[in-house]
Amino acid sequence: MVSFFKNLFSRSKNGIGLEICPDRVNLIKLKKQGSSGYKLDLFATEEVPDGIFVEGEIIDRPAMASLLDDFVTANKIKVKNIATAIPGRESIVRLVPVPAELEDENELRDYINQEAGLYLPFPREEADVDYQRLGSFVDEDEVEKVQVLLVATRKEVTDSYIATFREAGLSLDIIEVSSFSILRIIREQLQQFTPSEASVLVDLEFDSTELVVVVDGVPQFSRTIPIGCFQIQSALSEAMNLPPSRNIELLQGMTLPIDGVETMTMGTMGGNNPGTTAMMKVLGELADEVRRSIDFYLNQSDGLEVAQIFLVGPGSSIGQLDEFFMQRLSIPTTQIDPVDSLGLEISEELIPPVQRPGLGVVLGLSLREV
Repeated sequence: MVSFFKNLFSRSKNGIGLEICPDRVNLIKLKKQGSSGYKLDLFATEEVPDGIFVEGEIIDRPAMASLLDDFVTANKIKVKNIATAIPGRESIVRLVPVPAELEDENELRDYINQEAGLYLPFPREEADVDYQRLGSFVDEDEVEKVQVLLVATRKEVTDSYIATFREAGLSLDIIEVSSFSILRIIREQLQQFTPSEASVLVDLEFDSTELVVVVDGVPQFSRTIPIGCFQIQSALSEAMNLPPSRNIELLQGMTLPIDGVETMTMGTMGGNNPGTTAMMKVLGELADEVRRSIDFYLNQSDGLEVAQIFLVGPGSSIGQLDEFFMQRLSIPTTQIDPVDSLGLEISEELIPPVQRPGLGVVLGLSLREV
């Protein structure tokens, strides 16, 4: 059975975190510093050519394995234990109530394996399944139960990751869902909310946005929105007659001065600039999809309110994007800098500020390997 989490916030062997994205590979190794701090021991990143990793799947396994092999060799990486993540779109995460009397781990495992098929959109025999026991609760019939966090993905997805890393001479220590890595980074921020308050993680990635509703530190609902940095930048480039590019630095370097939801302008480009209009249209579509997702979840949940939105991912480095979401959705919104969250001291020459918000997944992976 594939291990998606040994424990959601646990640490593992002395290894590294390696994240595969559609546009690049990121690698980080952390070291302990003092009693509770960390320092960056190694950071490396490499562009991924178009067509190798598409919509969360490794399309060209030999090419990806060769890229990883060259990547670790060029950076003189000796550590072979790797933690990596699969995108949320490739995973199924569900809360499953189980009888409280299933205290024996073997009995619980057998029960989960038998019941897992009820929660999967594909046959059980085609799935890799893992789980984690959470707290107990009393259901509406006054029966004590235990909540279990169930995680599954298609075997062909996890097999492709395992085989690719093996071909590159790397040993996968763990595979986890990308949102779990980010939750590890913002654990302290999540602790400020009560069980009746939900927070929403909005991870604006290269070609999509992963949305996760979190209650009491546990992911409750997730959705993949097919709008990411590439779509936003493509609309901007097309409107300004610029050549298309997979490099999103142009987008990350922008700031959105906010005058109001309907009169938003971009001071560096001019409020009437066609590029601004095109960009804001896509951002508006993204915000509307976030609103629909939140409303869908709240309509199925009694007594809950959304207290906070956390923006992460490479797209969250757009200046004042938090203000845009806050005005559009009327929900407090915060942009997360994962480097600051861990208290890391890193020079701007090594990692420019606009790149830092996009390192949440790989930092979360490396944190469990300290």
